[in-house]
Amino acid sequence: MIRICMVGTGYVGLVSGACMADFGHDVCCVDINAERIAGLKKGVIPFYEPGLDKLVTKNVQADRLHFTTSLAEGMAAADVVFIAVQTPQSESGEADLQYVMQVGAEIGRLMTGYKVIVTKSTVPVGTARHLDRVIRQAQPKPVPFDLASNPEFLREGSSIEDFMRPDRVVIGAETEQAGNLVREIYRPLYLLETPIVMCGIETAELIKYASNSFLAVKISFINEIAALAENVGADVSKIARSMGLDKRIGAKFLHAGLGFGGSCLPKDTHALVHIGQEAGVDMAIVRAAIDRNEELPRRAFAKAQRLLPAGAGTVALLGIAFKPNTDDIRAAASRPLTRLLLDAGLKVRITDPVAMPMFREAFPEAVACASAYEAASGADLCILVTEWNEFRQLDLDRLGAAMKHRAFLDCRNVYDHARLTAHGFTYDCFGRPAPRG
Repeated sequence: MIRICMVGTGYVGLVSGACMADFGHDVCCVDINAERIAGLKKGVIPFYEPGLDKLVTKNVQADRLHFTTSLAEGMAAADVVFIAVQTPQSESGEADLQYVMQVGAEIGRLMTGYKVIVTKSTVPVGTARHLDRVIRQAQPKPVPFDLASNPEFLREGSSIEDFMRPDRVVIGAETEQAGNLVREIYRPLYLLETPIVMCGIETAELIKYASNSFLAVKISFINEIAALAENVGADVSKIARSMGLDKRIGAKFLHAGLGFGGSCLPKDTHALVHIGQEAGVDMAIVRAAIDRNEELPRRAFAKAQRLLPAGAGTVALLGIAFKPNTDDIRAAASRPLTRLLLDAGLKVRITDPVAMPMFREAFPEAVACASAYEAASGADLCILVTEWNEFRQLDLDRLGAAMKHRAFLDCRNVYDHARLTAHGFTYDCFGRPAPRG
């Protein structure tokens, strides 16, 4: 059993802490947000993630998972201290490390014995070196410690499965003692023969950015192909399937539509571009992926304008989270799309299984609805934005009967022309032609 202090109870910190506790370790999660900690002690999860509430409750009851606002309490008996605080994108595109460094200074002030300090947050290359200086400068007297990097690869909506059955675990460390201690945390994964990648700290810091940016490039590439397919009468879904059957390419992240969003890919691509600038390397491919992705809500808006009949006034958005199984609307395509629709003088009715509270706060002008059919009531156009399962099998006759005009924009290519037109809808999607004849 390793004694762990997890600093930060956001998405990464809470999921990682709960899963490490489920591995059998003793985990104390620390956060300065007293309201959040009080809620967690009562089993209240501050964000939506399938299965996390049960996992937290299970390990709290087993006395392996604890919560506190006191870093001193969390660190007191810890062997390893993970830093999992937010690293938001600054105006220049780089990762804002102020919270990481604040935690580092506090760790330095409180440290009385050897610890391994691990960055779990996504941080740019060179962060560990900076953090080392911050900790040493804050120590009242010199106390030995080691730094390590252990980037996370958690997908919102499936993070527990991703942690428990990862493709790989990356551990960046400079001393054998630190590397072995962090590696021991993941010993339960040995039964799954999970690859453990041991490397230097700078390499580990860059792996996360390289991985996420490659996925972003893959998504932007297929969306560029989708735009071309529309103009030449080809079907991007067939193209993507054929590409994906090539083992060198793989089928994942080849779905045309509204592109990438959320808390990771947009932030990490911008950060990698900035890292490249600082190092004298132009990350031209990543910049192009960002540019293509930012065009997609405007493409959807242009399609919506073509589908709307003259004098139309109301649009229904089905799904607003950036992907299914999460309430995260950060960098969601629904945000710029909603703004474009509202600025065009249209009324917007929205529905989403879990993301409504955050979206209503961002767009109070939009009308919140309890279901797709309520959102469609009186609408001139329905736009499928997020492919939640409940939007994949809509009763199209019921949906159409609720609408003023039967028009449907499928931004995730869930449906097809033949089915929608058979139910009287005018239909458009991304990268797939209408049937000929």
